[in-house]
Amino acid sequence: MSVREDQNRRLLRARDTMDHDYASPLDIPSLSRVALMSPAHFSRQFTQTFGETPHRYLQRRRIERAMAMLRDLDRSVTDIALAVGYDSLGTFSRTFREITGSSPSEYRQTVPPVGAPGCVVRRMTRPSSFGEAPPAPRP
Repeated sequence: MSVREDQNRRLLRARDTMDHDYASPLDIPSLSRVALMSPAHFSRQFTQTFGETPHRYLQRRRIERAMAMLRDLDRSVTDIALAVGYDSLGTFSRTFREITGSSPSEYRQTVPPVGAPGCVVRRMTRPSSFGEAPPAPRP
């Protein structure tokens, strides 16, 4: 196995940790330990490999999970924010709007539950990146 392949496997292990433990308090030092790298090297290599910082990746994963919960569950927005790892409803709402272009409540009202297999739903509804939400219509 080449050095690059080994590094990519370790980065994937850290990304898998974020996918699985998205609701847990994860930080760069703990994720870098999973990848067996220093925190600075981990951040640089993760960004270079996956095209976004570890923090943005984790935020996007959390919002993606929140989107599914808002569509499919009858829980309060606050409960969903806490369930996906946010301590603050304000931070959750601001991040949700930055990624999707709407507030959690607006999203829930406009997007009906999707009756498709989970993998199809995740692909159809995955937020692509920060700053790509369509601008809100002006009154």
